Parts: sequence; structure tokens; C-alpha cells
Amino acid sequence: MSTLHTPIEPAIAQPTPVKRLLSLDTLRGFDMFWIMGGEEIFHVLAKTTGWAGAILLADQFSHPAWNGFRAYDLIFPLFMFMAGVSTPFSVGSRLDQGTDKTKIARKIISRGLILVVLGIIYNNGLFNRVFEDMRFPSVLGRIGLAGMFAQLIYLYFQPRAQYIWFVGLLLGYWALMMLVPVPGCGAGVLTMECNLASFIDRMVVPGHLYKTIHDPEGLFSTLPAIDNTLLGIFAGTFLRTHGRTGNQKAVMLLGAGAIFVLIGWGWNFVFPINKNLWTSSFVLVTGGLSLLLLAVFYWVIDVKGIKRWTFFFTVIGMNSILIYLAGEFIDFEYAARFFFGGLLKQSSSEVVTAVGAVVAFLAVKWAFLYLLYKKKVFLRV
Repeated sequence: MSTLHTPIEPAIAQPTPVKRLLSLDTLRGFDMFWIMGGEEIFHVLAKTTGWAGAILLADQFSHPAWNGFRAYDLIFPLFMFMAGVSTPFSVGSRLDQGTDKTKIARKIISRGLILVVLGIIYNNGLFNRVFEDMRFPSVLGRIGLAGMFAQLIYLYFQPRAQYIWFVGLLLGYWALMMLVPVPGCGAGVLTMECNLASFIDRMVVPGHLYKTIHDPEGLFSTLPAIDNTLLGIFAGTFLRTHGRTGNQKAVMLLGAGAIFVLIGWGWNFVFPINKNLWTSSFVLVTGGLSLLLLAVFYWVIDVKGIKRWTFFFTVIGMNSILIYLAGEFIDFEYAARFFFGGLLKQSSSEVVTAVGAVVAFLAVKWAFLYLLYKKKVFLRV
């Protein structure tokens, strides 16, 4: 799952912003690599070889049925976190230039709503379904709404108040989910059938939910997701501050990430880690892991200057939302078969053929993004 980039209005052939963290673009591309099909390498290896290591990795690139955490669960919140990291560099720089807050707020709100609309189109197409059959919650919609509210908090509140918002959303969501009784279920029940978030979504969200009785990108569970973007904003503000060396910043991000992960795992015993419900413990674990990844990428790339390997991921990261959307209207599998199908047929190895098909699929996608990169065509949403 922008990007995660602060969400901004769709445009093509825009100039790249001047102030950028290469580590952020690289990490965004690394995140999107798995969404655009990278995880299929492990699934194919597990299926064709039966290797224990491949099976273990393939399992990590799938979602648990309900409670629990796997590596694949980090992709979506990491994208939201990175949108937050970029906020102090984009919105913050405009504030420093004296831009009116109301003007910035209008832009933030319009960006968020554009993502909501794009998410609805991604789910349903254009005029393909009647209203009752449409699914309105979406990955892009959650990114848009959570990012919008997090950026408005950043815009209108001082750091201390921002921290209060962060803690308040975590504790408030926990209290509501555990203390408010659901009709026919009681309070504190966190099954798919009986939980406050799903109950509220069934009452207020139009159309249909992804799993009929529950939607993993539902409206109510978007509240704690705001904190993933807020945590990114805190990290971005810290990196933008010039009072410490790069090494010190990386170490402090690592320490903060480890603390958040530990608190999240501890909270798991009373409020289970659950991506479907986006529980507060899930926010802390994914937020902490996001901090750890940012610290490593920042230290290697921006502090130590080891950059030659970043280009592959940067090309993806610069057009992350575009490649997420493109699969709905471009048949990359057909293109991969057209260019590489004949070569793959010459192999007598099932493993080589299967893995090669995935690599060909990824190569075609990357080539598409590289062409856009060279032409300086970027879709930023």
C-alpha cells in the first residue's frame, strides 16, 4: 500500500521537490516493491521447492486471519508513516515561508478527499456498480483521511498538543473498543462479528463492507491510524532539526523504535495486535518498526552516504501511488509474457520458470516506472 510522500493533488510532469531525504524515497520504494509483486517470489519458491526457509518467508508475506502480526502487516502502516515523515519538510517549509495556514489547510483537505475518491474508483471502477454494491472504504481512503487529520493536527497544534493527540487517540480507541457494549455482544469483545469498530461501520458506512460484516479499512478504525502518520511527523520534525549529528539522530530513532515495539507487544496481552481492527498495540508495533527501518535507511544513505544501491528503489518510490493504481488498467502480466515468455519456455526447471515469471513481471513494472522517471513524470496523490 503514496507513498506512502505527503498526499498532494494528482499532477504530471511536476518538478521534483528540492528538499528530499533520499533515504525516505528509497524506503518508500522498498515498501512498494513488496506491494507491486515482490512477495510473490517467496510464495512461488515455497510452492515449487517446499524449502522450509521459503515456506517461512512466504508465511511472513501473508496476513494472519485475525489477531497476530506478520511482516506483511507492516507495509501499509509504513507507507502512512512515511507520508508523515515528509510533512515537516513540505508543510513545515511552507509555514516557514509565511504561507497562510488556511490556504495550507484547504490544500491538505483537498488532497485527502482526492485520495478517498481515488480509493473508491480503485475498488469499484467508473460507473460499474450500483450504489448498494460499491465498497467505499479503501487503502487509499485510509491514507487520505488519516494523513489529512494528522497534517491538520501538525498545522494547528504545537508539539506538546500533538503528543497529547497521539496518546489520546491510542488510549481513547482502546477505551471505546473495550468498554462500550455492542448490541448482542457486550463490551470488550474483539471478534470479527462482535467489536465496536465493525458495528459502527455496519451502521454508518454506505454500500457494502469488504467482508460483509467487517471492513479492514473501515471508517472507525481509521481513528488510531492517524497515529501512524503522526508518529512519522514526529520523526520528520526530529530529522529536520539541526541540533544533533546524523549519527545521534539515527541512534535516537533506533531507541525510540525499540521502545514503541516493546510497549506494543506488552499491550498485546490486553489489547491484541490486530491489523483488521488497527488496534492501539498494532499502531505501536508498526510505528516502532517503521522508526527502526527509517533509522537504518537514514544512517546508511543520508549519514554514511552509501547510495549506489538506492536507485532501484528510488525509481519505485518516486511514483509509488501510480504503480499501486496502474495494475488496475495496465496488463503487466501480458507485457511480461510478451517480452520474456519465449525465454522462460526454454527452461526445463519448474522453479526457474516460476520464479522467472515473477522476476519478468517485476522487471516490466520497473521499466515502466523508469521510463516515467526519466521523463520526470510523477503522479503525487
